[in-house]
Amino acid sequence: MSFDLNKLEKLISIKFKNQNLLKQSLTHKSYNSFESNEKLEFLGDRVLGLVISKKLYEKYPNDKEGSLDKKLASLVNKKKCLEIAKSINLEKFIFVGNSKKKITRIEDKIISDACESLIGAVYLDKGIDVTQKFILNLWNNHIDSCEETYVDPKTKLQEYSLKKFKLLPIYKLLNNSGPKHKPIFKIGVRLKNTKLIKGTGSSKKEAEQNAASILLKNLHKK
Repeated sequence: MSFDLNKLEKLISIKFKNQNLLKQSLTHKSYNSFESNEKLEFLGDRVLGLVISKKLYEKYPNDKEGSLDKKLASLVNKKKCLEIAKSINLEKFIFVGNSKKKITRIEDKIISDACESLIGAVYLDKGIDVTQKFILNLWNNHIDSCEETYVDPKTKLQEYSLKKFKLLPIYKLLNNSGPKHKPIFKIGVRLKNTKLIKGTGSSKKEAEQNAASILLKNLHKK
């Protein structure tokens, strides 16, 4: 891992006025729970959604709201943020609890979260114009090729359940285990006429998506 933040600034072509903000955006709670990047991740997620939404609105003026929403979902999600983060080798600059042991493997979720928190830090340090340019430089090729829209499993299952039963799927937290920096959630989901299907993940959202994906596969087998 490299903690040369000047090197990262050169990679992203942004010089921070407050480099401590940049460092915080790359600090996982397992390294420092008091100055972690969780709040910056929260902010960055919203800023990213705003910038991409505006770009889609301008680029696809004839699309209806539902189509734009699906395009947005394909561009603003953990998988896409992970892809973007790895394109700039962001994982090499993240501070995690095992940094002193020089373990180079960092979980995908931590990397994708750091991508969002970095966006939040750029926004606070440089404002919306620089942040918009930063985001679009990284996302433009993906925006150009997002004609095939992505619908996540949880949304697909919800659409299926509403259409067939006029009821929403029922999710239930079954278990939460593991250390704070590496939790494992087990979520169950069922529809009106199905048994409870279980999915696991490093967050509740990920576990819900995995459970929904398994249930959808089971439904398609019938």
